[in-house]
Amino acid sequence: MATKLSVNINKIATLRNSRGGNNPDVVKVAIDCQQFGADGITVHPRPDERHIRYSDVREIKKIITTEFNIEGNPLEDKFVQLVLETKPTQVTLVPDAIGQLTSNHGWDTLKEGNYLREIIAVFKKEGIRVSIFIDPEETMAAAAADTGTDRVELYTEGYARTYNKNREQAIIAYQRAAYVANNKGLGINAGHDLDLKNLRYFASKIPTLLEVSIGHALISDALYYGLENIIQMYKRQLQAE
Repeated sequence: MATKLSVNINKIATLRNSRGGNNPDVVKVAIDCQQFGADGITVHPRPDERHIRYSDVREIKKIITTEFNIEGNPLEDKFVQLVLETKPTQVTLVPDAIGQLTSNHGWDTLKEGNYLREIIAVFKKEGIRVSIFIDPEETMAAAAADTGTDRVELYTEGYARTYNKNREQAIIAYQRAAYVANNKGLGINAGHDLDLKNLRYFASKIPTLLEVSIGHALISDALYYGLENIIQMYKRQLQAE
């Protein structure tokens, strides 16, 4: 079974917000991405709503026909309440600081295990699948299993940064973390800086990869190739040769 592609549409909202009004229409883009073959839609609302707004999340929920993945920091009660209200297919918990430009580290599942157990239980009680953002470290993957999460999302910025220098070396930590997580019964997601150049290799070396969430690179590529075409181009990278 091919790895699922969830399209993160934050950058569409960034473009809309830069001008005001509703062009491009974030909800229409979510509808179109689904029609063009995306297996899911990802959004990451932040407290200042500098891209995806909380109202966007509510409107997108109404039109979702695929999977809906909402990312965010559960330390923000406003985020927690939004997830409980909209009940997405999956919530991905990310330890972002307030005002952080983009996600840049995973949870310390050892030190923050007690907190994660408590908050994960809140979402799972409502039937929401939970994934937590972790760095590709075996200890973090092993401890993640004790939190009650369903999946881990491997933070792939490190892989993307070193891919062109030595892709064989770049993937090792991810393979090891995925192996540990799988042995503990966890599903594997991945995301951050994956693109048309490095995605196929990553997916081929992590055969249990369930889902990737891609936004910035995919939306940037769509400027050149077109949104419908680029979604299919990314999906082809996730298919075994």
